[in-house]
Amino acid sequence: MATVAFLGLGVMGFPMAGHLVAAGHKVTVYNRSPSKAEAWVAKHGGTAAATPRDAAEGVDFVMACVGNDDDLRAVCLGPDGAFAGMKPGAVFVDHTTVSAHVTRELQAIAAGQGKGFVDAPVSGGQAGAENGVLSVMCGGVEGEYLAAEPVIAAYARICRRLGDSGAGQIAKMMNQICIASLVQGLAEALAFGQKAGLDGAAVVEVISQGAAGSWQMANRHKTMLADQFDFGFAVDWMRKDLG
Repeated sequence: MATVAFLGLGVMGFPMAGHLVAAGHKVTVYNRSPSKAEAWVAKHGGTAAATPRDAAEGVDFVMACVGNDDDLRAVCLGPDGAFAGMKPGAVFVDHTTVSAHVTRELQAIAAGQGKGFVDAPVSGGQAGAENGVLSVMCGGVEGEYLAAEPVIAAYARICRRLGDSGAGQIAKMMNQICIASLVQGLAEALAFGQKAGLDGAAVVEVISQGAAGSWQMANRHKTMLADQFDFGFAVDWMRKDLG
């Protein structure tokens, strides 16, 4: 069992932190909106902290899943940041999708303080987080990654170190480029078929069995044909990632 702080309880972080408790870890959570932390504690137990520093005080690992570069800096740095509370040898594991630049910046700061930092963005969406089957792509010092891997396993189907600091974020960009291209191509194909008067579902039944078949086609064509787009991964987040 490890002592873990989890920073950020959005649609991804809330269930991920819950899986840590289910795996037997002692978990303290922090969220910018305290009501979410209180709701998490009511559901899973554990402890809510008032600041990232308080959450990180004395724990073995600090996991974070926040919004963007600025959000990550905010929970790491400053007098109330996690780095100020982490003990020497503790490892910060960042599940946020951020730039490789900010990852390397924060890794260097952490290393200078005798603390670890692993970039570990995830893929699998809200469903993957809820079911504990995320794909986790990591970068950082090998020993720090190996220490964190058994903890990450609580919500991962696969977890791999792909290189030094920033490698995980670069791999996530590759992932997002693939997803964006597939979703755009699928949407354009379905719109093309509808405009030509074809039954989109019937066409997908046929072409999904060939080279055009994909996870996106299998899991997104029905909602696209029904013009339902108000769920899942937000377009604004994808634009942020690709930017």
